[in-house]
Amino acid sequence: MKKIIHLSDLHAGYGDLTSRLGELVTRMIFHKTPADNYIVVITGDLVENAMRAGSYAEASIHLNRLGKAGFTVLAVPGNHDYGTGNLGNPAYIKRFKKHFFGTVRTTYPKLDMIDEIAFMGLDSMADELNWNDFLWAQGELGKKQLRRLSTMLASSEVATAEYRVVYLHHHPFHPKPLHELRDSQELGEILSAHPIDALLFGHNHDGRVWNGQWGIRRVYDGGTSTGKDGGSDPHRVMDLSRDPSFDYDARF
Repeated sequence: MKKIIHLSDLHAGYGDLTSRLGELVTRMIFHKTPADNYIVVITGDLVENAMRAGSYAEASIHLNRLGKAGFTVLAVPGNHDYGTGNLGNPAYIKRFKKHFFGTVRTTYPKLDMIDEIAFMGLDSMADELNWNDFLWAQGELGKKQLRRLSTMLASSEVATAEYRVVYLHHHPFHPKPLHELRDSQELGEILSAHPIDALLFGHNHDGRVWNGQWGIRRVYDGGTSTGKDGGSDPHRVMDLSRDPSFDYDARF
């Protein structure tokens, strides 16, 4: 049974975080062997400013090391991956896909079936780049993506999987104003109707545990794995075949 390592909010290109990311990757490669026993899930904000030339490459130079070492790496975009964090540009939707997935044809939810686990990655910036809300970073999945998610969860491929993991960037139910996904209620209704084993996200750098929300056993805020501005930096490792009490912070 493959284990999951949850990373989030790397913000490569900010201060010394690119070098911190490199050190983090080195420690992961050294400590987690064999690497092909692990799936690394990154819940957005791979870079600090997508509009800065070379920012994607700055992140992927280290993430590619994980792939070469044998780790499976899954990722979804955050608000910084489409712009500066507060100012987004729809042009970066395809640029992100091309750079990190190798094709612009990727659609969300992005489904990856690995070792009897259905991983469903969401783009929580999908409906956040409209003229009337692009200056905020609250996140919105949009009706089309939510419909596709509902259909995907009901499909035989996903319904018969041993485990189901949903991951996105923005916080689905943060109590602080303007820190919660705009269509949180709609997402919650869909997920509550299906057996979900883990819900992973980031964005607010809190790193908190919300287990039990929407009836999901594992609900983790990934914080900021590179410790941006002193934010919480858990590096959670989980085995879905075991009770969540066995999950731990590897402190890479």
